[in-house]
Amino acid sequence: MISFQCISKPSPFDWLPRKSLRRRTKAPSPIHSLLQYNRKPQLAGETPRVVVITSGKGGVGKTTTTANIGLSIARLGFSAVAIDADVGLRNLDLLLGLENRVNYTVVEVLNGDCRLDQALVRDKRWSNFELLCISKPRSKLPLGFGGKALIWLVEALKNREEGAPDFILIDCPAGIDAGFITAITPANEAVLVTTPDITSLRDADRVTGLLECDGIRDIKMIVNRVRTDMIKGEDMMSVLDVQEMLGLPLLGMIPEDSEVIRSTNRGHPLVLNKPPALAGLAFEQAAWRLVEQDTMKAVMVEEEPKKRGFFSFFGG
Repeated sequence: MISFQCISKPSPFDWLPRKSLRRRTKAPSPIHSLLQYNRKPQLAGETPRVVVITSGKGGVGKTTTTANIGLSIARLGFSAVAIDADVGLRNLDLLLGLENRVNYTVVEVLNGDCRLDQALVRDKRWSNFELLCISKPRSKLPLGFGGKALIWLVEALKNREEGAPDFILIDCPAGIDAGFITAITPANEAVLVTTPDITSLRDADRVTGLLECDGIRDIKMIVNRVRTDMIKGEDMMSVLDVQEMLGLPLLGMIPEDSEVIRSTNRGHPLVLNKPPALAGLAFEQAAWRLVEQDTMKAVMVEEEPKKRGFFSFFGG
């Protein structure tokens, strides 16, 4: 049994300007999130589970999260299909290293030019993980394409001869326009990816309201690109602050890691690195919790005591 602890500390940032800044003087007792790697996680909920990965703001790591969570689920022994719902600006195939294997898309399936199994691209490392792209780069969707077409696509995946996948992950495009509405229509769960900055949190709060209006109540949050050194220096909001502001269950905390850029450029997902990177381990933990519909809790970072010199006795 391996014990992981996510710790964070309050920061001076807030939604509204304040004249004085408060600081918590007493930290609560540590809370541990236990992950038992000596067993296979228990799949919770009815399958297939349709999960949309969204944020509202672009550049926070939705596609990176989809690629790494999807492959982590496959490595845990469950089948998954990742749908790149970003029309014209798809990138999920690049992150997975499958850009040269995408010959057909959902548009060709709807037009009757190919079968659904021809549009599904099986991963070359894990056969229980598949990719499905909505359209080709720089192409436009037919006028009739919308939420109903994506619902039909999900139902077709459920009823295919090979059997329904355990997870259907939808990589949602940035923004809250028609592409966002289309992507969230068939989903019954949502993973909200955000970074600990004001602009990202404002968009995440807006998207949370839209998801709830669409009937999606099971919303979990991943806080990406966390830097503990900046949190300790009170230059970045802590994970606890983010959780208090959005009021969402915490699925995972992904630390800032330069290995993310290297793995993206190589088309090699972070969770497949050997030795594993710190961010890759965090994605695996988040996937484990997603499978079991579990969450984690963040606690405050305790301040390191300042070193006291000889002149501190005299008030120096």
